Amino acid sequence: MAVSTIILAAGQGTRMHSDLPKVLQPLAGRPLLAHVIELAEGVGGDAVYVVYGHGGEQVREALADHDVRWVPQAEQFGTGHAVMQAMPDIPDEHLVLVLYGDVPLVSRLTLGALLKAAGDDVLAVLTTEHGDPTGYGRIVRGEDASVRRIVEEKDASPEVAAIREINTGLLASPAARLRKWLDALDKDNTQREYYLTDIVALAVADGCTVNAVRTPASDEVLGVNDKLQLAEVESAYRARKARELMQAGVTLSDPVRIDVRGTLACGRDVFIDINAVFEGDVTLGDRVRIGPNVLIRDSELGDDVEVRPCSLIDGAVVAAGCTIGPFARLRPGTQLAESARIGNFVEIKQSDIGACSKVNHLSYIGDTTIGRDVNVGAGTITCNYDGANKHRTEICDGAFIGSGVELIAPVMIGANATIGAGSTISKNTEAGKLTMARCRQATVPGWKRPTKK
Repeated sequence: MAVSTIILAAGQGTRMHSDLPKVLQPLAGRPLLAHVIELAEGVGGDAVYVVYGHGGEQVREALADHDVRWVPQAEQFGTGHAVMQAMPDIPDEHLVLVLYGDVPLVSRLTLGALLKAAGDDVLAVLTTEHGDPTGYGRIVRGEDASVRRIVEEKDASPEVAAIREINTGLLASPAARLRKWLDALDKDNTQREYYLTDIVALAVADGCTVNAVRTPASDEVLGVNDKLQLAEVESAYRARKARELMQAGVTLSDPVRIDVRGTLACGRDVFIDINAVFEGDVTLGDRVRIGPNVLIRDSELGDDVEVRPCSLIDGAVVAAGCTIGPFARLRPGTQLAESARIGNFVEIKQSDIGACSKVNHLSYIGDTTIGRDVNVGAGTITCNYDGANKHRTEICDGAFIGSGVELIAPVMIGANATIGAGSTISKNTEAGKLTMARCRQATVPGWKRPTKK
């Protein structure tokens, strides 16, 4: 049966105390709603409808790269009213899956079970047992254990409030039936809203089966209404990612202290130390070792790479056997060839570093091509920017750059050339020769250092 997914994302989120709409609050570096949309896309639905309200244009702009159908809800009269807004465009023969923009951790496996439990005359609702059901609707069952209705907490009697099985809000329903039940909703409740949960009692009255799909993992259905709950969801997300990595063979020094804010693909025998953060799309080859307090974003690291503590790698491609850090920064456009070494307090930007070359200490290399077996001494700077344009530096194979050197681009250092320490080089240098450019040292007789009055 074809599936249309409706994501309810119109809530204002006043308890967030934020100018950012609730569904745009970040989870693992991306909006909550982005996680839910990708989940909907992942279950293979035919169309995804997002019902939006508060901060609507901001929400649409933030998620503009997703192929969804935006449905405005100008006034909010409850969850039932929100679903009504999307129903006119959904064919009767479809199955409707209802998700929430602030419930981002549901697994595809769980949604698959929910969809499988629904049918032409079958409504399926997702439930879970909760140690503290405060704030949730309760699942009321009959003597035969079948689901009879859902009661919101504010409308619950003490007996109903004691029930621990709660409604998660997620459901799957045949579209034709759902349309009929929505039309029958009223606002006869303490909130004066159209409760989507009231369709359960209507389905029972129609003689339809109501299947409760119970998820044992209650963290899957955690909702986000304030910053405390956002932090709880973030913690659950981190734990899930850590578990997936360890099950795939990655060694984590401490599973609690890793953040994966995107996709992380790892080879065999990878080791990741504490407080590592991965953003965007990151690939680690076999036997990669990541030191503590490292941030890697949108980068690819080959086999046997070692990243030492407190390094930042952003938009870089690193070949096998390289060593990076500690306290190194690789900026976008950096490419390291096999066995290159980047040391402490070194920044590389838009540069290619050749095989077995070394930039070990306190240097800035920007817009530069470095060949094989080059040694770049401590304190070297490529002066690549003239205030208006960027210029390139080329350092050919086997060159040796002394400490404290400034290379003023555009400039080329010849193969096997040596640049004396403390030089400022503004012209191309000959291959195999020693080049120095220093002022003559002089001592000024009688000079006195200025003193404050």
